Amino acid sequence: MDGVCKSFPSPAGRVEVLKGVDLEIRRGEFVMITGPSGSGKTTLLHIGALLDFPTVGRVLFDGQEVSGLEEDRLCGLRKRTVGVVFQRFCLLSRRTALENVLFRFRYVGGEDRENRRAAVEALETVGLAEAADRPARVLSAGEMQRVAIARAIALRPDLLLADEPTGNLDAASAVSVMECFRRLNEAGLTVLLVTHNEGLLRYASRHLVCAEGVLKS
Repeated sequence: MDGVCKSFPSPAGRVEVLKGVDLEIRRGEFVMITGPSGSGKTTLLHIGALLDFPTVGRVLFDGQEVSGLEEDRLCGLRKRTVGVVFQRFCLLSRRTALENVLFRFRYVGGEDRENRRAAVEALETVGLAEAADRPARVLSAGEMQRVAIARAIALRPDLLLADEPTGNLDAASAVSVMECFRRLNEAGLTVLLVTHNEGLLRYASRHLVCAEGVLKS
């Protein structure tokens, strides 16, 4: 990100959420951004996930600016390059863990057999192979978040982004989820995680602070 600013309209005028953010993430890093609620860190993550765009500034992937890409190329980049995990699990409660992961393949095509194999591998990676055929509604909160992680990594993205992934979890479940992120990072996946919980910082290779729309090391 190069000089990224983001503002939104409000009855009192435009509200500046991000103010000239510069951020470079290198391959293999585990970057964690902390900051209070309303500091702009979730907006920053959404821009990094190509779910939103800056009002001013540039976003580049591997040196390529993405803001000028045509919609089909942008969608392809988003699907193949970025995986996103949210605080809410966003699972289909009546579908199995495997079916929830397979949903990631819905708009990318491919052979059904290969997609199923990749989905099973993703569940194995997060330690939930035995839960593949269980409906999401019977899983614990920690297990549901790990299914969400499996869904995010099923297409083998270059970058995994997570927005408060332990915010709805108890302490033990939070540890299991963070250990999952740690193993993925040690296997070579680049991770950007935003949280207000500074107790998670031991997992990060680099820590940044977002406060009042400004990013600081």
